[in-house]
Amino acid sequence: MAVENTFTMVKPDGVRRGLVGEVISRFEAKGLKLERMRMLTIDREMAERHYGEHVGKPFFENLVEFITSGPVVAMEWSGEGAVAVCRTLMGGTNPAEAAPGTIRGDFGLVIDENIVHGSDSPASAERELGIFFG
Repeated sequence: MAVENTFTMVKPDGVRRGLVGEVISRFEAKGLKLERMRMLTIDREMAERHYGEHVGKPFFENLVEFITSGPVVAMEWSGEGAVAVCRTLMGGTNPAEAAPGTIRGDFGLVIDENIVHGSDSPASAERELGIFFG
Protein backbone atom coordinates (compact mmCIF):
# COMPACT_ATOMS: atom_id res chain seq x y z
CA MET A 1 0.00 0.00 0.00
CA ALA A 2 1.11 3.50 -0.73
CA VAL A 3 1.24 6.43 1.65
CA GLU A 4 -1.80 8.59 0.98
CA ASN A 5 -3.67 11.50 2.50
CA THR A 6 -7.31 11.46 3.44
CA PHE A 7 -9.97 13.75 4.84
CA THR A 8 -11.98 13.04 7.99
CA MET A 9 -14.39 15.17 9.94
CA VAL A 10 -15.94 14.93 13.38
CA LYS A 11 -19.52 15.98 12.70
CA PRO A 12 -21.60 18.32 14.90
CA ASP A 13 -22.95 15.45 17.03
CA GLY A 14 -19.43 14.20 17.76
CA VAL A 15 -18.26 17.69 18.71
CA ARG A 16 -21.32 18.25 20.92
CA ARG A 17 -20.72 14.93 22.67
CA GLY A 18 -17.05 15.65 23.35
CA LEU A 19 -15.71 12.86 21.11
CA VAL A 20 -13.07 14.83 19.16
CA GLY A 21 -10.20 13.61 21.32
CA GLU A 22 -11.43 10.01 21.15
CA VAL A 23 -11.56 10.13 17.35
CA ILE A 24 -8.09 11.67 17.10
CA SER A 25 -6.69 9.13 19.59
CA ARG A 26 -7.99 6.20 17.57
CA PHE A 27 -6.44 7.45 14.33
CA GLU A 28 -3.14 8.23 16.07
CA ALA A 29 -3.06 4.87 17.85
CA LYS A 30 -3.40 3.17 14.47
CA GLY A 31 -0.25 4.98 13.27
CA LEU A 32 -1.75 7.70 11.08
CA LYS A 33 -0.21 11.16 11.12
CA LEU A 34 -2.38 14.24 11.66
CA GLU A 35 -1.30 16.75 9.00
CA ARG A 36 -3.88 19.54 9.40
CA MET A 37 -6.89 20.25 11.57
CA ARG A 38 -9.38 23.07 11.91
CA MET A 39 -12.61 23.67 13.75
CA LEU A 40 -15.31 25.54 11.86
CA THR A 41 -19.03 25.88 11.42
CA ILE A 42 -19.89 24.93 7.85
CA ASP A 43 -22.11 27.34 5.92
CA ARG A 44 -24.71 26.22 3.40
CA GLU A 45 -22.49 26.88 0.36
CA MET A 46 -19.69 24.70 1.74
CA ALA A 47 -22.17 21.99 2.76
CA GLU A 48 -23.60 21.91 -0.76
CA ARG A 49 -20.11 21.55 -2.25
CA HIS A 50 -19.21 18.83 0.24
CA TYR A 51 -22.41 16.84 -0.38
CA GLY A 52 -22.65 17.70 -4.09
CA GLU A 53 -23.20 14.09 -5.16
CA HIS A 54 -26.41 14.01 -3.09
CA VAL A 55 -28.10 17.12 -4.57
CA GLY A 56 -31.66 16.24 -5.54
CA LYS A 57 -31.88 13.18 -3.29
CA PRO A 58 -34.67 13.10 -0.69
CA PHE A 59 -32.23 13.24 2.25
CA PHE A 60 -30.11 16.13 0.91
CA GLU A 61 -31.79 18.92 2.91
CA ASN A 62 -31.49 16.93 6.14
CA LEU A 63 -27.78 16.37 5.45
CA VAL A 64 -27.17 20.08 4.91
CA GLU A 65 -29.25 21.06 7.94
CA PHE A 66 -27.37 18.65 10.19
CA ILE A 67 -23.83 19.42 9.01
CA THR A 68 -24.43 23.18 9.42
CA SER A 69 -26.03 22.77 12.89
CA GLY A 70 -22.82 23.30 14.87
CA PRO A 71 -19.04 23.21 14.74
CA VAL A 72 -17.14 20.37 13.06
CA VAL A 73 -13.48 19.39 13.24
CA ALA A 74 -11.97 18.87 9.79
CA MET A 75 -8.73 16.89 9.57
CA GLU A 76 -6.18 15.65 7.07
CA TRP A 77 -4.46 12.36 7.90
CA SER A 78 -1.61 10.59 6.14
CA GLY A 79 -0.30 7.05 6.23
CA GLU A 80 -0.18 3.72 4.45
CA GLY A 81 -3.61 3.18 2.90
CA ALA A 82 -5.01 6.09 4.96
CA VAL A 83 -8.38 6.17 3.17
CA ALA A 84 -9.19 2.52 3.87
CA VAL A 85 -7.65 2.60 7.37
CA CYS A 86 -9.79 5.59 8.42
CA ARG A 87 -12.95 4.06 6.98
CA THR A 88 -12.30 0.79 8.81
CA LEU A 89 -11.74 2.63 12.10
CA MET A 90 -14.96 4.62 11.58
CA GLY A 91 -17.12 1.55 10.92
CA GLY A 92 -20.28 1.19 8.86
CA THR A 93 -22.39 4.23 8.04
CA ASN A 94 -25.33 2.89 10.05
CA PRO A 95 -24.23 2.80 13.71
CA ALA A 96 -26.78 0.06 14.45
CA GLU A 97 -24.86 -2.21 12.06
CA ALA A 98 -21.32 -0.90 12.70
CA ALA A 99 -18.94 -3.36 14.32
CA PRO A 100 -18.13 -2.96 18.01
CA GLY A 101 -14.69 -1.42 18.38
CA THR A 102 -15.28 1.06 15.56
CA ILE A 103 -16.04 4.73 16.21
CA ARG A 104 -19.61 4.46 14.94
CA GLY A 105 -20.12 1.04 16.54
CA ASP A 106 -19.01 2.35 19.92
CA PHE A 107 -20.48 5.86 19.89
CA GLY A 108 -23.00 6.25 17.06
CA LEU A 109 -26.69 6.29 17.82
CA VAL A 110 -28.55 6.86 14.54
CA ILE A 111 -27.60 6.92 10.87
CA ASP A 112 -28.43 10.64 10.54
CA GLU A 113 -25.93 11.53 13.28
CA ASN A 114 -23.05 9.08 12.97
CA ILE A 115 -20.17 11.03 14.57
CA VAL A 116 -17.65 11.08 11.71
CA HIS A 117 -17.17 11.45 7.97
CA GLY A 118 -14.29 10.05 5.97
CA SER A 119 -13.38 10.21 2.30
CA ASP A 120 -14.30 7.05 0.40
CA SER A 121 -11.45 7.21 -2.15
CA PRO A 122 -8.21 9.08 -2.83
CA ALA A 123 -10.08 11.20 -5.41
CA SER A 124 -12.76 12.12 -2.86
CA ALA A 125 -10.04 12.90 -0.33
CA GLU A 126 -8.37 15.32 -2.73
CA ARG A 127 -11.70 17.03 -3.49
CA GLU A 128 -12.73 17.28 0.17
CA LEU A 129 -9.31 18.46 1.35
CA GLY A 130 -9.59 21.22 -1.27
CA ILE A 131 -12.99 22.27 0.09
CA PHE A 132 -11.90 22.39 3.73
CA PHE A 133 -8.26 23.43 3.48
CA GLY A 134 -8.09 25.28 0.14
